[in-house]
Order: sequence, then C-alpha cells, then structure tokens
Amino acid sequence: MNKLYVIAGPTASGKTAAAVRLAKEINGEVISADSMQVYKHMDIGTAKPTQAEMDGVPHHLLDVVLPDQPFSVAKYAQLTDMAIQDIFRRGKTPILAGGTGFYIRAVVNGTEFEDFNNCQHENDNLLREEYVKLALDQGADFLYKKLQLADPEYAKTVHPNNIKKVARALSFCETTGGLFSAHNASQKQSAAKYDTVYNIISMPREELYNRINARVIAMWDAGLPTEVSNLLSQGYSPQLTSMQGIGYKETVRFINGEQTKEETIAQIQQATRNYAKRQDTWFRHQMIMGSYDETN
Repeated sequence: MNKLYVIAGPTASGKTAAAVRLAKEINGEVISADSMQVYKHMDIGTAKPTQAEMDGVPHHLLDVVLPDQPFSVAKYAQLTDMAIQDIFRRGKTPILAGGTGFYIRAVVNGTEFEDFNNCQHENDNLLREEYVKLALDQGADFLYKKLQLADPEYAKTVHPNNIKKVARALSFCETTGGLFSAHNASQKQSAAKYDTVYNIISMPREELYNRINARVIAMWDAGLPTEVSNLLSQGYSPQLTSMQGIGYKETVRFINGEQTKEETIAQIQQATRNYAKRQDTWFRHQMIMGSYDETN
C-alpha cells in the first residue's frame, strides 16, 4: 500500500514549515487540508503559504474555487484523491498538511464525510441551533417531517421527539450536501485507503496562543483590510460561507466603521484562539498522535 504522510494540528502551529521540510527529505509534494485555502483571492486571512514559504515544493488544493462557489468535503476528498494518485504516478510522496480535521479523515478513511459529533465546521453548530429553535417554535413533529424529506432512511431510525439527533442530521445534510444515513453506513464500512503516517503537531497552549496573536497582527500589517475590501468591491457578499471565515467577518465590520482596528484585531485573535483550542481537542481525540512535533 502506498504511503501517505499527514501533518496536522491547530492553526499557527507550524504545519506549512514542517510539511515543506518533510517534503524535501522524502521527495514529497504537499496537499493542503484547509477548508479556507481552497478559495481564490483569499490569501492573507487564510494564511495561504507564499511562494517563499513553499520553497520550491509543489502544493496542491490551493485556489480551487471562487469565494461564491460551493465547495464540500466530498468534493475535497475527490480532488485530493486525484492529486494523491497523480503524485504517486510521478514517483513522489504525498503529504497531507492542514488543520481541517474532517477533510483529512475523509481522505484517509475513504469516506466522503466526517463525524460531526466533534467537527469544527463553524456553520454546523449554528445550523443545529437554528433547527432546535425551529422545533421549539413549530414543534418537534414539524422538524421531523423536514428530516423525512431530506433523509427518509435516517428518519426511520430516529424518534420524532429526539430533536437533538434530528437537528444534527439536518445540519449535516445542509452543510455537506450529503445524506446522514449514507454517512453512517460509510463510516461502518470504511477502511484506511493508504498506509498513513500521522504527524500531529502539538505545543504548550500559551506558546500557541502567543503565535496566534503575533500572526494576526502580521496578517493585518500584510494587508488584510485591503484584501477584504477588494473582495467586497468585486461583489462578494459578506454573507457567503467563505466571507464568514475567521478574520474576514470581523474585518468587514471594521471596514463598515462598526469597530476600531484594535477591537477588530482583538476579536480575530480571540476567535482564532478558540478555533485552535477546538482543533487541538479534536486531533487529540479523533486522530492517531504522531511523533513529528514542530514548536519553532
């Protein structure tokens, strides 16, 4: 079985540098596993690696779609599998590097979707809350009927009054474009497609938070407000999924005069730290811990 290397971990932990160094050691190429770096014209706020940071190592799955185009984990898995096979055919080794855990699991396990119990997908929790509120307003049966239409197979397995499960399934269907019943079936049958070597980066939380705070300031100084202004001037709505990413939604408020530069930077830092904490927890619980630590 062909070997696939995975370098994962929370944001700002040094995954790009680690992946590039490893690629040079093993004649590898890097495949991004970042749900925001797939968007074109969104470079600074997504911490997309620069040409200098790539240091001559080919990178894949960057700049895949425009900010207003839909993109799912299923599409990511499909494109990544194609990239992996192409890298193998050329006699090189693929390195999957990034912080979007359910993207990584979708590729490694050969399934289209990830278990959303501990998923860090930002929109999923919001959708669940909306569906729960809908059930409280309209009744549990009203929500259950929506599930019967969206995923009749899964609806057969859950009680109409189990609002939590119904909301989870509906949010999964809307977020991924797939069926929760199919997801459950594939998880039961899934097996590793590759001989995978996991390398999970970890470091003391205080050090990680300091790196995050410094990175946000560096992003701002590098022109994050200009990047967001350009996106808005091109007609990209602040309500798009891509524009709701950390760093972008806060900067939109700054551009609109709703808050100061200092307030905006502090909000981005806090949101990024919260996200990094969720990532760290997810990787510790969901993935095999590796030995390739990067703390510099």
